[in-house]
Amino acid sequence: MNGILVINKPKGYTSRDIVNIISKKLGTKKVGHTGTLDPMAEGVLVLPVGRALKISELLTSNKKEYKARVILGYETDTLDITGKETKRNNPAVSEEDIKRALQEMIGRQLQEVPIYSAVKINGKKLYEYARNNIPVTLPKKEIEVYELSLIDNVKKLKDTIEFTIYCRVSKGTYIRSLIRDIALKLGTYGTMKELVRTKQGIFTIEKAYTLEDIEKADYRLIPIKEALPNIKQINLDDKLLKKVKNGQVLDSFFTEDLALLVDKKGNEIAIYKKTENNKVKPYKMIEVQNE
Repeated sequence: MNGILVINKPKGYTSRDIVNIISKKLGTKKVGHTGTLDPMAEGVLVLPVGRALKISELLTSNKKEYKARVILGYETDTLDITGKETKRNNPAVSEEDIKRALQEMIGRQLQEVPIYSAVKINGKKLYEYARNNIPVTLPKKEIEVYELSLIDNVKKLKDTIEFTIYCRVSKGTYIRSLIRDIALKLGTYGTMKELVRTKQGIFTIEKAYTLEDIEKADYRLIPIKEALPNIKQINLDDKLLKKVKNGQVLDSFFTEDLALLVDKKGNEIAIYKKTENNKVKPYKMIEVQNE
C-alpha cells in the first residue's frame, strides 16, 4: 500500500493521533505526516503511506493556506484560547484599522517562535522551558506572508473584538504568532480562537477525507506520480531501468533538476537529480530491486 492520503483533521486530535489511527486502519506502520497541526486546529493533514514516505520532503510545499478566527483584547501564554491569559486591554480599533494592519503584514518578516512550540534550543523543546518556568530567548525566523485578508464582518463584543482572516503563508509560519503581531500593530493583544488549514501545496480541504470516510473505507490513496505534478516523469526502457534500480550514476538524459523515473507499467522507481558534471544520480530511490 503506497501513496498519499489527505485527511481533514478534526479538533481534539494531535497529528500523531491521526497517524496512529490511519496506521491501524490500513494495517501498516509505514505512515507519516508532512506538517503538524495543533490539537485545537483542523484541516488538511497530508499523510505519506508506504514508499511515499521516501518523498515526504517533496510533499511539503513552501505555501500553506489557513482560515483563522481572531480575538483582539487579550493574549495567552500559548497565543491561543487553550492557554492562560497573560495580557489584556480594551481594544478600540475599526474595521478599516484591521484591514490596514493586515495589508501592512504582507511580505517577508522575522517572526518570533511561540514559547509553546516544539522548536529546540540546546536540545530541549521550547514548551519544556515553558512548562518548567525556565527563562529562554525565543528564536526568530524569516517567514513570508503572501496574502492576508479579512473574510467576515468584525464583531465587537463587550471588551473584545472578533473576526476571521484568510492567510497564505510560507512553510513554518505560526498563525498564532501572526495574530499576536497583527494585534500589536493595532495597539492591542491578540489570541487565536480557531484555525483551519485549507490547503497545503496541491492538497485542498475539499478533497480531504474525514475519519468517518476512512472508517467506511471511502477513500483513495493518491499515487506518488500524481502527487508530484511539477516533477518531469520519464518512462524507462529495460536497459535503463536495470541501471536505475541499481542506483547507478548515469549520463544526463533530462534537462530539469529532478525527474521521476517510472517503468513501462507506470510504477515509480526513483527520483533522479542532475549533477554539475552533466550526470544524473539518485535523489530518492522509491522502489529498489531487492524489495
